[in-house]
Amino acid sequence: MQTAEADKTCDSILTSRHRLIVDLPYDGSAKLSAGIQLLWLAVPLTFILAGFVALAVDCPIGRWCVEKNCPASLENLFSTMEPFGNGLGVAIIGITIFCLDPRRRWALPRILGCAYSAGLAANGLKLLVSRTRPHSFDFHGGVLKTFGDWFPMVSAGSIGQSFPSGHTTTAVALAAALVWLYPRGWCLFPALALLVGCQRIQSGAHFLSDVLWGAALGSLIALAFLKIGQLPQWIDGLEEKLKGKDLRMKDEG
Repeated sequence: MQTAEADKTCDSILTSRHRLIVDLPYDGSAKLSAGIQLLWLAVPLTFILAGFVALAVDCPIGRWCVEKNCPASLENLFSTMEPFGNGLGVAIIGITIFCLDPRRRWALPRILGCAYSAGLAANGLKLLVSRTRPHSFDFHGGVLKTFGDWFPMVSAGSIGQSFPSGHTTTAVALAAALVWLYPRGWCLFPALALLVGCQRIQSGAHFLSDVLWGAALGSLIALAFLKIGQLPQWIDGLEEKLKGKDLRMKDEG
């Protein structure tokens, strides 16, 4: 009888612990004051300003990369990190979370939505401003020569879609979302995004300013999903429902 009561007490403790884990609060999307929101907006603003400053060195850096001056070891490192900024890489990370961290599956809509929305936003900007990619630019003119027509839509083709870096936009948004979910990765995930940006410059696909403006857009999209506006609060409600569903399935199992 004492053994049965002990087992019952143990089960109660484990159930309480399970509920605590599933309902683990994340305050990253909590409603922020207007002042705090303005402080967060300083992040994309800094990237935007840095992009304009980088225009002064776009052509020298772009030429250096196109002429294959980057050491082979760094080139291999950058190339290895490139998937962190593309759609397939995002999908693989989502599948990994789903399989290896079941108690955080509820966060997948926010993580995937943040990353893919950033990529779509970058692709949309490419249709509004044409800019020649470094590997297709002759470097005979100044940096302003890299920019073409407004609203080219698809007529510029891939070689005219340097602005902004879609890979960097996706990588920055994904890194921010992953840091929100896994705070201990506050150094790892941004480092991966940085390497993606370096790969885009080293490969001659983008100028430095394109990467910085892509980072600005990625951080802005991340803020929209994690910190600022009504969207984070709406996603909070969705996640609460997913947590509750997951808890019920665990209890029934």
